[in-house]
Amino acid sequence: MTDCGCEKARRDLEEYLRDEVCKTEHTDIAEHLAKCPACRDEALVAKTLTEVVARACRETAPEQLRDQVLARLRTAQATHH
Repeated sequence: MTDCGCEKARRDLEEYLRDEVCKTEHTDIAEHLAKCPACRDEALVAKTLTEVVARACRETAPEQLRDQVLARLRTAQATHH
């Protein structure tokens, strides 16, 4: 079992979290995270941020608010033409 070390784990963390590293690297980083609380904490923060951003991107404005914004945009466009 080889330990990839903090520097490599942190350098490749984003790709690891997106599952964009090869199987060997994935295993090495996973093993390192299992043994290194500092890197594990960093991975947790990065994963949590990624999930929060993804969730925020999926949310949509309430229909009433969206309709109000569109109505104001149409009014603004009509008065500027």
